[in-house]
Amino acid sequence: MNKETEIKLRASRATLTALRDHPLLKKRNKSGWEQRELFNQYFDTPERDLAMAKVALRLRRDGDQVIQTLKTRGQSVAGLSERNEWDWTLAKAKLDLKKLDDSCWPAALAELDKKQLQPIFTTDFVRQRAEIAWGRGKARVVIEAALDLGKVIAGEGEEEICELELELRQGEPDALLELAAELAADLALMPCDISKAERGYRLFDAGSYSLSLPAPVLSGETSLDDGVAALAWHLLGSSQRLAEQYRFNGHWRLLGEWLEQLVGLRALLGSLGQAAPRASSHDLRVLLDELLHDWRPRLQAGQLDEQVRKGAPAQFAAELEGTRWGLFSLSASRWLLARGWTVGRNNRGNRQGAAPLGNWLPTLIADEGAALQLKRYVQQPEDLAEQLPRIERLLVWLRLAREVLDVPEVDRLYGELNKLAELAHQAIDPEVLAARKAQALAIGSLKAWRQLVK
Repeated sequence: MNKETEIKLRASRATLTALRDHPLLKKRNKSGWEQRELFNQYFDTPERDLAMAKVALRLRRDGDQVIQTLKTRGQSVAGLSERNEWDWTLAKAKLDLKKLDDSCWPAALAELDKKQLQPIFTTDFVRQRAEIAWGRGKARVVIEAALDLGKVIAGEGEEEICELELELRQGEPDALLELAAELAADLALMPCDISKAERGYRLFDAGSYSLSLPAPVLSGETSLDDGVAALAWHLLGSSQRLAEQYRFNGHWRLLGEWLEQLVGLRALLGSLGQAAPRASSHDLRVLLDELLHDWRPRLQAGQLDEQVRKGAPAQFAAELEGTRWGLFSLSASRWLLARGWTVGRNNRGNRQGAAPLGNWLPTLIADEGAALQLKRYVQQPEDLAEQLPRIERLLVWLRLAREVLDVPEVDRLYGELNKLAELAHQAIDPEVLAARKAQALAIGSLKAWRQLVK
């Protein structure tokens, strides 16, 4: 068994061509580019049992070789994935079911009749690969770079494969992200953790691509630093999956959910006080604020204007043709992997980062809730929009870490605060002002609010 650590980056044909001659790869290319044609047939049961178990099974023809491969889904966060992989060289292009024994076959599929396995889709592409190596401090880094161009075909449906795949052979995972970020500063590269197998399943069944990532599991004993890492990885990874699916199908709802993850990430960065010195996140916040500055007004305009909604896929495609989204995604991944918010903080910040969430989070909500001054906005509802950043800071923690709070009606508190945020975004008229006033009163009457904001 091999453990595969890689990152996939969606690209255009022009970008693939440019990558071959990119100075960074050219300088570190130790092998030259080698070209292969790879023909891949994926298998599953009619009920797609393997897909549900996060398993991919394929036969690959690589020149004269036939290779049977089984992959199981490991960790995959924000485009950087780790998977277990088993390979067997076969004499002919036919599945060898005897290879799929208890040493590799998932326990969840132990009762499956493997004779039900049948071809589902193909992924055929031309791969240009090279060994990229360099010294990084005292360590040596070796990465296989692969430029893949071809098609996924499932029945009558097909989708182009056009991507850069970077697989770690030697060194630390941060080296993958470092190389990817340096390339993304010059070329449009979109981190994308959807595998070729997932694309095939998505074509086979449009609803099979899961947008949701497992929610972080936090407790009162979780430190603030660990909580920040878990929540930020979740928000970033979710934003990338939503971006990929919106690019694929253009459903307006997905664009709104994509923006929600970015708003949540920005609010999270702004809630940490001395645990995250502002200098440590400055560059990341600049990139994120630029995205929000452009896309928030478009989403708000699209709520009332069908023409804006119809034009949004083309605008999003233009976004992906630039470098901003890929550079932000990869920079954020590097920052999270290195726990960049801990860099340069003082002893008080270190103590705050080590504080258990069960102590830190109620204090944050109490402070932010008191500063929100709900009673003021009962009297002056026209000024509520100025409090949106504070409301969003409350919302991101209540959405993703509410289980840490031992208070009644916390779900309802999140829902009512979310309504207040929506009203704060709306253009002012007498009806909206009355609704803002009523919503502020409703939140102030909740048990959870009264207990948390004493």
